Amino acid sequence: MKLTAALLWPASMLYNAAARIRWWAYRAGIAKQRRLRGVVVGVGNITTGGTGKTPVVLWIAERALGAGKKVGLLSRGYRPLPPGSDAGAHGWNDEVALLHGRLGARVEFGVGANRFEKGKELQTRGVEWFILDDGFQHLQLARDVDIVMIDATKPFGGGHILPSGRLREPVSALQRADILVIHRAEERVPAIEAVIRRYSQAPIYFSQAKLLGLEEYRGGDAATPPAAGTRFFAFCGIGNPPAFFADLKKWAIALAGSDTFSDHHRYTNADMARLEQAARAAGADALVCTEKDTYDLPPNTGIGIPIYFCKIGLKFDDEEGLWREILGVIEKRNRGRTG
Repeated sequence: MKLTAALLWPASMLYNAAARIRWWAYRAGIAKQRRLRGVVVGVGNITTGGTGKTPVVLWIAERALGAGKKVGLLSRGYRPLPPGSDAGAHGWNDEVALLHGRLGARVEFGVGANRFEKGKELQTRGVEWFILDDGFQHLQLARDVDIVMIDATKPFGGGHILPSGRLREPVSALQRADILVIHRAEERVPAIEAVIRRYSQAPIYFSQAKLLGLEEYRGGDAATPPAAGTRFFAFCGIGNPPAFFADLKKWAIALAGSDTFSDHHRYTNADMARLEQAARAAGADALVCTEKDTYDLPPNTGIGIPIYFCKIGLKFDDEEGLWREILGVIEKRNRGRTG
């Protein structure tokens, strides 16, 4: 254990105890969950950082819309964007803004700390399927199925609880999961599965990021695809930067260099000038970032080098099987409540 983690260990023990007591209170019925009318699908994780959660939320929304459901998205909206932007005026953060950019008016959005009250508002608009984004630890709201994402590159945050590690709660919390998705894995990962099976017998599926295209960030102006042979300088402010850079290489995107920022970083014009300088020094023709990063860029970047972003989706080892599993858990829960 590193020195910083060791110094934070007592705080982690308190955090761990608090998480266990809270979980026990709900299991014992001392704390009561509140239930919305309709189906609630939770998507979350047990670690901080990127685990592929947002693309899964998108996928579930698209599948539910395709099945004719009226869909609503419930999110905490951690670190909302500045009020000067449309997203900021709604209290959205970069992830919610991305989801709205992809889904638009087809989905209702309820963003705020009290997901139950936001859900009740969406009920009045006819929402019948609620997707609870980043909701595994939000025990206050009852859900019909809990999907937990695990990143194959950093599955259990080093095994330590916040703040000395990246675990939001003990790994034993996986026993609450109905379905597990190991992200950034094409096939079985025995070492990760062995840890999971100590606590959960939930079905496991596998997913990988799929590049849908490289799009130029132009603030609404006409955009052009990158020319053949373009060399990029990559940057990002996400939970797991090494995974993004590894994906770029897997997708055969030529990289001249890279830089990282903290998750949800709000880029300044000084940041952009520094990135342009680094890119030109490395011999890059353009910058490339994640789609989420584009919502944190300044309105006018003030640089003379093109910026592209990766528009991504997901591919599963068994997409139809996963969807059937979700519907099966929901049906079983509904039978249990009405039987």
